[in-house]
Amino acid sequence: MSTPLRGDEILACRHRVCLARGAPVAIARVPASDEMQRRRQLAEEFRRNVLATLSESPGTFRASSIEDTRDALDRGVELVISPRLADDEGGHRRGMAHALVRLGRHDERFFYAPLVVKNSEVIEASSTRQLLTTDLEHLSPAHAVARTGVCVRPTISLTRSGIGLAHTTRVLQSLGYGDELARVALIDRQRQVWWLDLRDTQHSRFNLATYDALYQERRALVDAHDRWRSGNGEFPTSPYWHRECEDCEFREHCRGVLEARDDVSLTHYTNFEQQRLLHEFGVDTRRDLAGLDPQRARLARSAPSDSTSREAVLGLAIERLDDLIYRARVHTSGSPRRRVEGQLMGCPRADVEVDVDMESDGEHTYLWGAYVRVTSGVTIEGVLEGYHPFVDWDEPSADSEARVFAEFWAWFSALRATCDERSHSFAAYCFWAQAEDGAMNRAVAVRADGPTPGDLEEFRTHSPAQWIDLHEHAKAQIQTEGPLGLKVLARAAGFDWRDENPSGEASMAWFEAARDGDDAEHWRQRILEYNEDDCRATQALRDWLNGPARALAHRDDPGLW
Repeated sequence: MSTPLRGDEILACRHRVCLARGAPVAIARVPASDEMQRRRQLAEEFRRNVLATLSESPGTFRASSIEDTRDALDRGVELVISPRLADDEGGHRRGMAHALVRLGRHDERFFYAPLVVKNSEVIEASSTRQLLTTDLEHLSPAHAVARTGVCVRPTISLTRSGIGLAHTTRVLQSLGYGDELARVALIDRQRQVWWLDLRDTQHSRFNLATYDALYQERRALVDAHDRWRSGNGEFPTSPYWHRECEDCEFREHCRGVLEARDDVSLTHYTNFEQQRLLHEFGVDTRRDLAGLDPQRARLARSAPSDSTSREAVLGLAIERLDDLIYRARVHTSGSPRRRVEGQLMGCPRADVEVDVDMESDGEHTYLWGAYVRVTSGVTIEGVLEGYHPFVDWDEPSADSEARVFAEFWAWFSALRATCDERSHSFAAYCFWAQAEDGAMNRAVAVRADGPTPGDLEEFRTHSPAQWIDLHEHAKAQIQTEGPLGLKVLARAAGFDWRDENPSGEASMAWFEAARDGDDAEHWRQRILEYNEDDCRATQALRDWLNGPARALAHRDDPGLW
């Protein structure tokens, strides 16, 4: 009998799916990172709270097995929490969702839609799209209203959820409880319910047609593994890089194999199909990839003329092949490279420079930090150099977030005014302004006695610019092996953090300990030092871009790999 296939295995790493079902060698499994465990814990807590709210409604049943799930569906229970489904007589699938919502009845059989709870944003702006939405109190799509100008975000997390919902929809249909309209629901972090029609091709990443093709491919893989287990074939997969690698329990085993052969799949951010094509054309290692001609790869799409070279053929099949070549070159040469000519490197400077960073817990920011530096070489009355934190250690809320930001903004505005009065130029810097801008926008929407949206607009549109996103400058000027985060770039600039585990996610765990307890002061100091180092890291990155980075080799320079 075929091994049952779960929805979360459809888009998972092929090798991981097989190793988890039985490996040809003994492999030591590695636990998930602290950050991943915390992310899962927060998602589980949010999911549990949402389902507890739904459970308060009449006509709700919490399932504990396949049998009592089927019984609840036969009885027409309005809402089944934590259902378990199996269609072993059909597609040999296990269907899982956080809930099943009764939609109606056809003859003697009730039909249902699967629902998934996400601890994240689900939608983004799209002028040509619309989605149906309800709230938790009126869960059924019969109560839905259309919201125009939005669509489902194209993240891998939501794509996986969509495929999982399609998988459970097919299981329900196989068992006779499926909705012919293939409606499914996603609940976002604001507890808003979004209803989708999986027959609709606008959901190209996870509609039913897309799912069916993926299911057949993954079903064939699992069947091949079944044959290997019974002694009738070879093990069907081998290691390759996948998005899941960093948090996979098999990561150390696979990484060792891949690094030993310099496997081309280690080039950020390739997918399985691209890796397959590269191997097919003899590009087996990162060094092989680095040796290809990026100009030919670009011309393959923009002005095709050469149809014989590997770059021409692969360039047509792999979008942005030139980017992959450059990433491989950075790895092989062991150093970041310039994307532009040296004289074009750098970013704006000012007499008084303020590097800004924030720390958040969940949806709310509890700390704004700033590091002030005077570059003009003179002492400016009223300008105190060094680190300035504004923080609230209590339970984060919309009110506390607004209060902390108001305190920061009052200090920040006074510093700007002092510089203006004394005719000194001023600039503030961050890394990835979307985060800080979002926190600012949330804060000013809450307090009527603090800064206003107009204050933010004046600051953000000031000429010359006083709010500068270093990520944008680095992205345009520096070629890395893949990641373009502050931790990567600042370290390339020679900066390092005092903390042995510096990360935003880690700081969220520190914040829990910092709120109360005998060692709260220790954790508070750790957070403040981490935030100060983040501020100083953007300063180091700016200095690097305006100086030493200009001496980097260009990514097109020959003989570097």
